Amino acid sequence: MSTILPEGEGIRRAVKWISEQRKSEPDTPISQLVHAAIAQFVLSPKDGMALIQFYQQVRDQAPGSERD
Repeated sequence: MSTILPEGEGIRRAVKWISEQRKSEPDTPISQLVHAAIAQFVLSPKDGMALIQFYQQVRDQAPGSERD
């Protein structure tokens, strides 16, 4: 039985889970963790895309990630 969560709660839980996974498995690619989180937290397509875009922005703003 699924629980109805407040809007955005699934994304918050996914981000927290990804953060925890990064600590325990630092060599796992972010993209792999993001896609696993989308499935694990049963995110809607809209929320899944928001999560992907969030981590793309994080990557693009990271020091040393100059993009043309």
